[in-house]
Amino acid sequence: MKKQYYIFAFAALAILLVGAPELVQAQPPGLPGPPEQAPLGSLGLLAAAGGAYAWKKLRNTKQG
Repeated sequence: MKKQYYIFAFAALAILLVGAPELVQAQPPGLPGPPEQAPLGSLGLLAAAGGAYAWKKLRNTKQG
């Protein structure tokens, strides 16, 4: 059983070493470009909804 394991491990290592240059791609030379901007269109609406919910919860705890 151990012999089959060693043969399998050797075959997997050989395939990995032979195929690795095709799998690993180096970065192109030079500096990377500017980062993409995150979509923040509805962030204000989400913050307003969270604030209204918190205000409602605080108001209900003071009354009860």
